[in-house]
Amino acid sequence: MIKYEIISTGSQGNAVVIEDNILIDCGVSYKLIRPYVNKLKLVLLTHIHSDHFNKSSIRSLARDRPLLRFGCCGWLVPVLLDMGISKRRIDVFEYGKMYGYGICNIIPVPLKHNVPNCGYKLHFADKGKMIYATDTNNLNGVTARNYDLYMIEANHTEADIKERIAKKKIAGEYAYEIQAEKNHLSKEKCDDFIYRNIGPNGVYVYMHTHKERDTADDNDRKDT
Repeated sequence: MIKYEIISTGSQGNAVVIEDNILIDCGVSYKLIRPYVNKLKLVLLTHIHSDHFNKSSIRSLARDRPLLRFGCCGWLVPVLLDMGISKRRIDVFEYGKMYGYGICNIIPVPLKHNVPNCGYKLHFADKGKMIYATDTNNLNGVTARNYDLYMIEANHTEADIKERIAKKKIAGEYAYEIQAEKNHLSKEKCDDFIYRNIGPNGVYVYMHTHKERDTADDNDRKDT
C-alpha cells in the first residue's frame, strides 16, 4: 500500500506527503512541513493559488534542502525563478508524459480550474499506482484504471451547493459557492470517476471537502 500523510487539505492549505519523500502541493506554513523536510526528495507543484503554493514555505524548502527538486508544469516556472529558485532545480512537465525518477514515475494530468492547474499520477515499482487531483471542475479525459490509491477532490454535493447558493441569493448575500461550483469537483463527479476506475483492492480518499465559512474570499486568492 502506498503510504501517505495529509498535512492539510482544503481552502486553509494543501500539502500531502507520499512515501515520506514526495511533497504534493506546498500551501501551508513551513512550521507544518518542517517535520518532513529532511526526507523529502521531490516537491510536486500544481498551481499558483496560495493555499497550494506558499511562496515563503517553498523558499524555505529550497534554502534548507539544496538538493531538493521542484517539479511543475510550465506556468509555474517564471514564478519559481522570480522567487530565486535555480532553473537547474526545476523539472518542467507536460501533460500526459511520463517522467522517471528513482523513487517513482510521474505523469501530470490536466485539470480544469480558473487558473492553469494539473494533477499527478505516481507509479511506484513496488507500491502500486496513485492519482492526486484537486481544484478542478471535472476529470474529463483522465483515466486511472485499477490504481491502488485515489486522492480526489470531493468539494461539495451538487444538491447542497445549489441550496446554499439559492439561500444566499434570496438573502442578498455574496455566494462564493457559485465560484466553488464552477471551479471544484463535486462529490458526485468524484464518485463517478472512482467507480469507473477503481479495482477490487483500490483505496480512495476524499480531498478538499467543503467546510462552511462566514466570509468569502471574493478575489479567489485561495481557490474558491
